[in-house]
Amino acid sequence: MIDSTPSNPSEPPIPPLSDTDSALPRRLNLLQGTALNMIDMVGIGPFVVLPLVIKTLGGPQFLWAWILGAFVSVIDAFVWAELGAAFPQAGGSYNFLKISYGEKRWGRLLSFLYVWQTLIQAPLVMASGAIGFAQYMSYLMPLEEWQRKAVSGGVVLVIIVLLYRKIDSIGKIGLIMWGAVLVTLGWIIIGGLSNARIPLSDTFESMSSVSGGLLAAGLGHASVKTIYCYLGYYNVCHLGGEIQRPTRNIPASMFISIAGIAGLYLLMNLSVVSVVPWQEAQNSDFIVSLFIETLYGPKVAQFATVLVLLVAFSSLFAVLLGYSRVPYAAAVDGQFFPIFARLHPTRQFPYVSLLFLGGLGFVFSLLFRLGDVITAILAMRIVVQFVGQAIGLLLLHRRRAITEFPFRMPLYPLPVLLAISVWLFIFFSTGLTFMLSGLIVIGVGIVAFLLSAGLRQQWPFNRSDTAMGLHEDQSS
Repeated sequence: MIDSTPSNPSEPPIPPLSDTDSALPRRLNLLQGTALNMIDMVGIGPFVVLPLVIKTLGGPQFLWAWILGAFVSVIDAFVWAELGAAFPQAGGSYNFLKISYGEKRWGRLLSFLYVWQTLIQAPLVMASGAIGFAQYMSYLMPLEEWQRKAVSGGVVLVIIVLLYRKIDSIGKIGLIMWGAVLVTLGWIIIGGLSNARIPLSDTFESMSSVSGGLLAAGLGHASVKTIYCYLGYYNVCHLGGEIQRPTRNIPASMFISIAGIAGLYLLMNLSVVSVVPWQEAQNSDFIVSLFIETLYGPKVAQFATVLVLLVAFSSLFAVLLGYSRVPYAAAVDGQFFPIFARLHPTRQFPYVSLLFLGGLGFVFSLLFRLGDVITAILAMRIVVQFVGQAIGLLLLHRRRAITEFPFRMPLYPLPVLLAISVWLFIFFSTGLTFMLSGLIVIGVGIVAFLLSAGLRQQWPFNRSDTAMGLHEDQSS
């Protein structure tokens, strides 16, 4: 369902480039975009989440949580693919929400809320990876609590230094890191499946032996953790203004990433539980290191731990790269603090946004615990970004001709409605505390938006803006 190159006369044209996009060179190709997606998706997540998921579901049924995570990613990727191909600009969801809900009225509010959340959730994502990095580092050497915090904070600082360069170099660095991810997961999969000590047939029988009601009771909570491990398939949308042939490469990179990572995750999980009994695996803080140690001994396990740390480091690299473009896009659009619109004078990247988000990530990595950070990240993003974007696409389809969408999902609108339903299910599964925290962040963001709009004399306080918004809605 992916169109051919933009040079094809029959393909709908890419929207005119905004100032945001014209300032950013399109240097990332399909391979580099896919690599950045995949290293964003993997990170430390599957290595620290695997025991948590097993404990939540209490046995081999944990594989269903990984399957649900892949399913949610695929149906949500259809939403991202339509929006990303139609509006390939820096900032991703910022532009999608603004355009979907109307650039003069509600789109301003939704896009502002997304940037507002990004200032918190992006550093939280950085913190989760850095904290997980420090957790695995303690397998190599005993670390006291203050030493763990020093390691997690130091990792964030190194990432900032590496990203302080041109996008050309970053694409090449991303490919090297992608190779490290594939080597690490490939070793785990091949090593375990070729030296299985627990028959896979036992695992598959256990998966089907639990009643549907009992499985569903824990599946929502477990899936909060697995979906966290899939997040990042849309990273290429945040870099939309720097992707070559975006109407083809943005959707393609997402679906390739999801298919590849889903296969690797399922095989990795099967490999681990074929060597380490799930009763033991659920209580391990270093499940991959324990797995390799069981097969090859402690020396090789130390080397494997170094590879896991490299994978975690690579993910943080891709995360900060993508999110640093969001406040930049909003600032260039005149809807955020102007200082975030600054590009480095010689290297052409949004250095203020990079430094700000990286700095907050450094602070958060010193303050929070891993499990709480993972749940908070998902609870905060669902309402505005995932559900809001899906509803926005439905609104766009009502206002725009189908030919304006270079990528068109099959069975529309079924995938969109499914995505909305599943995301709401996951949101309720995060629990009352995290649901309320996410809603509070939205509420405070609305107050901040109204204060900003009042100072700027923009909608909803400016009558001319309101009238233009009404005209926009009627004409579209």
